Amino acid sequence: MKNKVLVLTEDGSCTFFLPEINEHYHSIHGAISESKHVFIEAGLNHKIKDNNSLNILEVGLGTGLNAALTLFEAESKKIKINYYAVEPYPLSAEDIKQLNYSDVSDSNRMKEVIHAIHTSLGENEVHISPYFVFNYLEKRIQETDFENNHFNIVYFDAFSPDIQPDMWTADVFQQIFNSMKPGGILVTYVAKGQVRRIMKSCGFIVEKLAGFANKREMTRAIKPE
Repeated sequence: MKNKVLVLTEDGSCTFFLPEINEHYHSIHGAISESKHVFIEAGLNHKIKDNNSLNILEVGLGTGLNAALTLFEAESKKIKINYYAVEPYPLSAEDIKQLNYSDVSDSNRMKEVIHAIHTSLGENEVHISPYFVFNYLEKRIQETDFENNHFNIVYFDAFSPDIQPDMWTADVFQQIFNSMKPGGILVTYVAKGQVRRIMKSCGFIVEKLAGFANKREMTRAIKPE
């Protein structure tokens, strides 16, 4: 996926458009706003009040925006986060230079953090912040082997089921379910009935939440305690 077109979204933050698959990395209605709504508010902030530390898995790191916003929340609330990102197609150095999140973010450290995230590839336990330990895995989720009962939160941010159907299968969600702690949650922007039925078949309790912008719904899936 070499051909990327930089797009300015409605909240002033940018994203990439991939013409070959007709897909954006983030919502055109606001990259930062969507990440905060789907992953920070519905995911991280739903669990952070109950824990002093959290293990988070992100499937589809993309621009690194979800990870950066998570780091800032961890520092703000003084919660230690061990973050694992699975991404088989990392952005190039030229791609990273185009990201304008530092210009429109509340944090003047955004540029530094985004750079640190993307240069952590191949390293183990990179301490980007006293509250944020980062692990970047350049592989497909199907190729990973996480221990059972490990993650409190999963950010599932793969491309849509129509574009990447192999990412939205029972095998993938069963693998993720097994890797999550009882009471752990998975959040995704996708709300397709077929995806929810697959999640339920793997043991998840599935919730419908209000989606971002023009999307009526999103999904939060819970591993029973």
